[in-house]
Amino acid sequence: MNDTVLKGRRLAGGTRAPKTYSTERNCAKVGCETRLSRYNRREHCYAHAPTKYPRLRGRIVKNES
Repeated sequence: MNDTVLKGRRLAGGTRAPKTYSTERNCAKVGCETRLSRYNRREHCYAHAPTKYPRLRGRIVKNES
């Protein structure tokens, strides 16, 4: 029988609390009354968020017109 045994131990230290923001925030779009989550760092709701394009490294993207 093999005498080598692998043992592990837990990570030291506790978990950090998630960053929170004000609970009384609404979407920045005029006329939108959507209340944002206190964990959402952005200023717009999902429906009014500006479009973000992913960073494509080394790929050629075809224009869809």
